[in-house]
Amino acid sequence: MEIVILAVVIALVAVGLISGLVVSSRKKKQLPPSAPSSTPTITPPAEPRVGEEAETPRDEARRTIEEVGLPGAGTPVEDTPVVIEPEAPELEVPEPTAGRLVRLRARLARSQNSLGKGLLSLLSRDNLDEDTWEEIEDTLLTADVGVAPTQELVERLRERVRVLGTRTPDELRTLLREELVTLLGPELDREVKTEGGDTTPGVVMVVGVNGTGKTTTTGKLARVLVADGRSVVLGAADTFRAAAADQLQTWGERVGARTVRGPEGGDPASIAFDAVKEGIAEGADVVLIDTAGRLHTKTGLMDELGKVKRVVEKHGPLDEVLLVLDATTGQNGLVQARVFAEVVDITGIVLTKLDGTAKGGIVIAVQRELGVPVKLIGLGEGPDDLAPFEPGAFVDALIGD
Repeated sequence: MEIVILAVVIALVAVGLISGLVVSSRKKKQLPPSAPSSTPTITPPAEPRVGEEAETPRDEARRTIEEVGLPGAGTPVEDTPVVIEPEAPELEVPEPTAGRLVRLRARLARSQNSLGKGLLSLLSRDNLDEDTWEEIEDTLLTADVGVAPTQELVERLRERVRVLGTRTPDELRTLLREELVTLLGPELDREVKTEGGDTTPGVVMVVGVNGTGKTTTTGKLARVLVADGRSVVLGAADTFRAAAADQLQTWGERVGARTVRGPEGGDPASIAFDAVKEGIAEGADVVLIDTAGRLHTKTGLMDELGKVKRVVEKHGPLDEVLLVLDATTGQNGLVQARVFAEVVDITGIVLTKLDGTAKGGIVIAVQRELGVPVKLIGLGEGPDDLAPFEPGAFVDALIGD
């Protein structure tokens, strides 16, 4: 009996287990499908074939960035700055100085025709009476020849006309040319001295009042020297006038001349001293020093100019002190010349704006006043319109062919 009961219990337990398994299976079949996971499936890289290199995950990441074109793609982590050097400006080649005045003759002649033609017309009169000679004097004085040179020229002309007797146009032109050339002093040495010493460059100091074209003349003189094969250093010692140093530096950069400069309002003598020092260090041929050109009537300012000269001479003697005069100022230019000559020893004169005036006689007057020659003349606004002064070519421009 006990055996039968035990068998029944075992059978019931087995039936229950089987039923639970069936129910569980049905529940699993009725569950909804699970949502896809947000975690991406990582596919392992394919096995490389023979002769190929396997891509690493790092290579894959870099390739993907480059393909997508994200900012900074393909750029190293540490960027090296690229410095782009500005292109050096092409240097200008100045016109040769030989024969430059002859090339500019037409420009000079246009402004001086009234003087030359007026004299020839008066001398061609059949009767050269006292009234005519007075007109000749007035013509010369109007051209700023000066009183003493005018009287001297008229006396010589009267004597030669008296001896000559008959006067053809060609004879009169020849006579007038000879006398004017004589007044200009053809024997004067008009070379701009820039030789310097064995170990020092030639030093040229440029002086004059503001408005005469002093800084521009200094720049043009640099071109004259470069055209003659000389190396130049510029000293911007005009620290009073705004932008004077910038102006001079621009002139220098055009022909490859370096400019030594200081702060605006700085000590001009110190800058001039440094310019010569740099010229020596660089082995330059010439140092050109542009000076302040404030009102020459102010004693303190003229003393400053004298100081510049003394400081520069600590390196060695000055080769030239060029006074720049505006030809259009006429006799007022002589007043300026006298004052500057008292402060520094003027060795040569530069006459600017000679193409804009019919007062070419100032060349004669200023030479007589200072006892030094006109060495350069300015005949326009062009960079190469500064020419060595040649008496014969100048007179030819005055009276024509």
